[in-house]
Amino acid sequence: MGNGTRGGGDGQVSAAVAMRSPVTRSVVAALAVVVAGALATAEEFLPAHDLTEFVPTRIEYDSVGGAGEAFYGYDGRVWERWETDFPQAEQNFAKRLNQLTNVVASRQPARRKLTAPNLGDSPLIYMSDVGYMALSGPEMRALRQYLYNGGFLWVDDFWGDAEWASFERAMAGVLPGRRWRVLPIEHAIFHTVFDIDEMPQIPARDFAHRADTAEPPWVHRFPAGSLDVASIRAYADDDGRLMAIATHNTDIADGWERESYGEWYFERFSTQSYRVGINVIVYALTH
Repeated sequence: MGNGTRGGGDGQVSAAVAMRSPVTRSVVAALAVVVAGALATAEEFLPAHDLTEFVPTRIEYDSVGGAGEAFYGYDGRVWERWETDFPQAEQNFAKRLNQLTNVVASRQPARRKLTAPNLGDSPLIYMSDVGYMALSGPEMRALRQYLYNGGFLWVDDFWGDAEWASFERAMAGVLPGRRWRVLPIEHAIFHTVFDIDEMPQIPARDFAHRADTAEPPWVHRFPAGSLDVASIRAYADDDGRLMAIATHNTDIADGWERESYGEWYFERFSTQSYRVGINVIVYALTH
């Protein structure tokens, strides 16, 4: 993973650069708390966590349907859609983020609802497996406020036409009138740290040995339609700032979660997943 890096040295990202980002607001807030502590007890103003540390933040949401839709059985337990790959994916990713950049990342991810009052503490929030997601009115309004206040949403691991259509309907309520676009490979998000010349398609572990990297249509919402082309689709504000991206027809986080699946899987898929993930985080923290 050390080859093809940009941005200095061993692919590390300057901490000073990383601070020119949405997270700066949180740092300023933390400094204000320290000053206020001169007039009150430190305990009163202690933040929930160190706001100078990047905490991977997974969003909890509700899904429609029953077994195989809103929830599913796997590895001997029942999973809700929102928690797919959680928390091991974030734990492994934070470890690699600390190793390969100067971003200080917590190995303990957070989980929050969109309506949580401290949602803005996180400069980037992550949602997974959103093909059956259902957002309430208050959740849509909270997400809209978060995005227009400078936050960044990353949505991953959903496949095909029906799952995209479901997500697009939700985003029409969050960002009325805004259209998504596919980011071309020339976009800076593909070149912030690592040079990525093709958007990788990462299948879930169980499908990794198929000749075709696209997951089979029967494991996704009907009608699945096109599953073949992985892309990053994005919503931007009036100034062109990316507010939300979706890694569609690919499962980036499974490459993190399953990095110990075997040397072949790690070299074939996890290395690509980490390149994409690191580029996304660093882009979000510096734009």
